[in-house]
Amino acid sequence: MSVVLILGSGPNVVQARTWPRGLFDRIVAINNAWAVRPDWDDLIHPDDFPQMRQPTDIGPQQRIIRSADYVPLQNDFGGFVYAGGTMAFTAGYWALAALKPRVIAMMGCDMVYPASTQTHFYGTGTADPLRADVTLRSLEAKSARLMVMAAGQGCAMVNLSQDASRLVLPRTSPDAASDARPQPYDVAAADVALAEEQRLGYFVPSGKYWKQEDQFDPAAIDALDQLWLTAARARQTTP
Repeated sequence: MSVVLILGSGPNVVQARTWPRGLFDRIVAINNAWAVRPDWDDLIHPDDFPQMRQPTDIGPQQRIIRSADYVPLQNDFGGFVYAGGTMAFTAGYWALAALKPRVIAMMGCDMVYPASTQTHFYGTGTADPLRADVTLRSLEAKSARLMVMAAGQGCAMVNLSQDASRLVLPRTSPDAASDARPQPYDVAAADVALAEEQRLGYFVPSGKYWKQEDQFDPAAIDALDQLWLTAARARQTTP
């Protein structure tokens, strides 16, 4: 697998409707993003994604990815507490593990939600990543961790959006995505972050981390987030 495009529900994802299919080997849609273009390959969504929002016509080459598919693979990368419990990051880890691409390009995953304009390509929706969740205290750090994990697997992660973003991924264009290379990162700092994850032991095999959320120290997670930002040589921005 070479280049995987992951589509989220940000307003700018509609730009992807006209991108040539030949630029991407696989298209992964998150939740409602299957409606952006009909030639998606994988639709990844949580088990409580409403039936009324799911596609009714699924082609022979298309498949639905649910928790039974993505939880074990995300656990291979440390689990949801460390990865961040929102579907943009889950889709990234799933694609990294299941598809083993050379490049993962994200679009519509900026997780910036204007107060006075539409928040999603289909209108106004719930800003899931901004909910009170101990795993999402720094979206920048969680994207830094994903980028470092991907780089460790020889995979480049890029953001095709040109808008404001909570992702710390390098920017590029659809045409240039295939030329992306994994970002250099501080291997020693990443090892320190991984060791801290092991020490904390915030691992929930079921993926239902919210049932144990009172066991996780927010201050410890904040410190861990800073380690990942350091490892990625990324600088946290003000929300």
